[in-house]
Amino acid sequence: MTKISMTVNGKSVSAEAEGRTLLSGFLREGLGLTGTHVGCDTSQCGACVVHVNGKPVKSCTVFAHDVAGANVTTIEGMANADGSLGVVQQAFQDHHGLQCGFCTPGMVMSSAALLAENPKPTETEVREYLEGNICRCTGYHNIVKAVLAASGQSVAAE
Repeated sequence: MTKISMTVNGKSVSAEAEGRTLLSGFLREGLGLTGTHVGCDTSQCGACVVHVNGKPVKSCTVFAHDVAGANVTTIEGMANADGSLGVVQQAFQDHHGLQCGFCTPGMVMSSAALLAENPKPTETEVREYLEGNICRCTGYHNIVKAVLAASGQSVAAE
């Protein structure tokens, strides 16, 4: 066991973990941040996406010790300071970009990363960027609308 320290959602944290502990497991079991979902353990679904030093990372593919000292943002860190939903989260709710909710944390994290890189993406750019995230419920149409709405672009009527 090794003590791993990093900044998660703006707070310095430390926890003991084995060298083989994945970042997803460290966040969920070590820190109790269960908003990061693990869907496949093979980097296929994207449910586990978090931001490491501002970049989207599938947390099931990274060892926790490899990001020691990093700044990590999880879905729990996407809310506003008052606890209300952040812009991307609110857009997903407003535009029905979620159904069962399992993929939602990864979709929100990936969407936020896209908007940080490209504040006004086209529909095609949104679809291409989210290719690494799988949703079995929505058919993606409303997810794309939510991302476009979060970018401040007008969205066709539901």
